[in-house]
Amino acid sequence: MNLVFFGIVAAAFLFAILNGTPAEVGQAALDSSKASVELAIGLVGYMALFLGLMKVVEEAGGLKWMARLIRPVLVRLFPAVPPDHPAMGAMVMNLAANALGLGNAATPFGLKAMTELNKLNKEEGTATNAMVLFLALNTSGLALLPTGMIGLRALKGSADPAAIFPTTLVATACSTLVGVMAAKWLSGLPIFSPPAEQVEADAALAKTIDRGSAKDLLPLAAFGAGMVGLVALVYVYGEAASQWIMPVLILGMLTVGMVRGVKVYEVFVKGAKEAFDLAVMIIPYLVAILMSVGMFRKSGGLDWLVDKLSPITELIGMPAEVLPIALIRPLSGSGGFGITAEVVDTHGADTLIGQLATTMNGSTDTTFYVLAVYFGSVGISRIRHAVPAGLAADLTGALAAVAAVHILL
Repeated sequence: MNLVFFGIVAAAFLFAILNGTPAEVGQAALDSSKASVELAIGLVGYMALFLGLMKVVEEAGGLKWMARLIRPVLVRLFPAVPPDHPAMGAMVMNLAANALGLGNAATPFGLKAMTELNKLNKEEGTATNAMVLFLALNTSGLALLPTGMIGLRALKGSADPAAIFPTTLVATACSTLVGVMAAKWLSGLPIFSPPAEQVEADAALAKTIDRGSAKDLLPLAAFGAGMVGLVALVYVYGEAASQWIMPVLILGMLTVGMVRGVKVYEVFVKGAKEAFDLAVMIIPYLVAILMSVGMFRKSGGLDWLVDKLSPITELIGMPAEVLPIALIRPLSGSGGFGITAEVVDTHGADTLIGQLATTMNGSTDTTFYVLAVYFGSVGISRIRHAVPAGLAADLTGALAAVAAVHILL
């Protein structure tokens, strides 16, 4: 990220020289820095709403419910991890938390999962197939509710902030599917082959484990059918259906809390209190990204880049303006958010570019950050096929976002 940040500022400086716009570029740096703080403060209310609702769902047992849905799939995806092993439980809770948008809860579970998976590792410092697959599931960004992007769209004046809910659902499902397939396929290539001792241990363990029956997958299949039905409703009825997503979602989450005996007001307030701290935390990152992008735009560099790339990206229906999001998102979550905010502010939340930008941001995760944190926590230096598997998910998420927005919106 250091090179990306410096590279954008340096490029802005060069274009300012070429185009004779040093004053405009300098002013853009100041204006963008101010706008970064205004953006973060403006998001506090929306973040408080979603964090409060998520806290209610968490207290109502939503995390454990999602974990029960996911578990039958994971015990089949990870044949070398016993269903009763602590690693399996931690992975289930991590992915359930990510799916519900509970990122703060997901990370501790993820670190615990990597620690436990490392106990099944036969070669210290080398990632196992299970580790890489788990990371692929994380970097693919599987999430049922893109709360951050919905809040950003509301802040920027969208008439239907939740319109990207179905498009993000489609894109993140595609990126997750491809991430899993890539991790499985790449693990069999000679260049990424695991140590022979690990292969033998995994094969021996897989033969001794009972994975249950196909009927265990029925609850998840029913849930998936419901999500497909929601996407179909938006496709058929358009805004008439999507405008009901937010009211139904808010009422539904609070109703779940009431039925489960949660003190919804107190718990909501407790979760909402975290919003201000989170907003303050992201301000420095937003200043760095929005300042550099603002300088690059005012220098004329962004217009030059868009002009050069448009003939290529428009072949697949992707405006070149959203390409920086696809490039930065795998490197930095805050950087991707900052660029998305800048794009939405420039082009509008409900334009094709605005819808694509927010869908694309919500459909994948920060691949390199996740790899660095999770592998670093257990001292993994030989990461094998983790990067290509993660990037395959990122690319698929971007392309699926383009297709979903064009078809559904």
